[in-house]
Amino acid sequence: MDTKELLKKVRKIEIKTRRLSDHVFGGEYHSTFKGKGMTFSEVRQYQFGDDVRNIDWNVTARYNEPFVKVFEEERELTLMLVADISGSEFFGTQNQFKNEIITEIAATLAFSALQNNDKIGLILFSDQIELFIPPKKGKSHVLRIIRELLEFEPQSNKTDVAQALKYMTSVIKKKAIVFVLSDFIAENYADTLKIVARKHDVTGIRVYDEREEQIPNLGMVQMQDEESGELLLVNTSSKKVRNNYHAFYRDRVAAFKESFQKSGAGVVDCRVDESYVKKLLGYFKQRG
Repeated sequence: MDTKELLKKVRKIEIKTRRLSDHVFGGEYHSTFKGKGMTFSEVRQYQFGDDVRNIDWNVTARYNEPFVKVFEEERELTLMLVADISGSEFFGTQNQFKNEIITEIAATLAFSALQNNDKIGLILFSDQIELFIPPKKGKSHVLRIIRELLEFEPQSNKTDVAQALKYMTSVIKKKAIVFVLSDFIAENYADTLKIVARKHDVTGIRVYDEREEQIPNLGMVQMQDEESGELLLVNTSSKKVRNNYHAFYRDRVAAFKESFQKSGAGVVDCRVDESYVKKLLGYFKQRG
């Protein structure tokens, strides 16, 4: 992708996702993910309806009329986007690939965090850590994150969710809001997830294509594993082959939901041909 095309794509995603974060997600994000607590802001004269427990007795005595302490939410939060860029994300039978939906969701979340003056960081992973961008504030920082999501080329096509979670906890020491974006066609991450979810506010967003759920009957078909690169000749007319694949896929989905829910983490399912806006809004409202 040349620079001109990349900038055009970044701008297109910025316009779409920033509009969503400004008009739809900003308030929901703010109410869903609370700050560290309340911090003292100022003292002002008592008004009808103020909580008498907030009266500042020293100032009240000095001016011989009631004054109250005003507190505001301390919102210094960090949003970490942990995005899967393995080979299986470059798949799609509808209008968009899974990785394109992941980019749009990540950008929407990043602009929502930006609107709330939170820091945003990014981890791109396959079966290794491909890229780490430390959390920072600012629009230019968010645009860099979008650029990397669009153009970064991974060194590996395989997936290791556990490795990504372990790395995230090693570099992010304070509690963070963590969104893991992947198709979660992976194994052996449940134990690591439990440890991570004890410290961080974790949500798994599973992005998938409906054609992945089962193999259609197309006779003998040559297929390529996007992660291993292996070419296989598959007899899709065999009911047993189709049923075995569907059972394998169903087990992976069940493992994803069970792992996240048992860890106390959030779960969102996003199919590429459905509105991720509705899915995220529903999730935020459910949590709020």
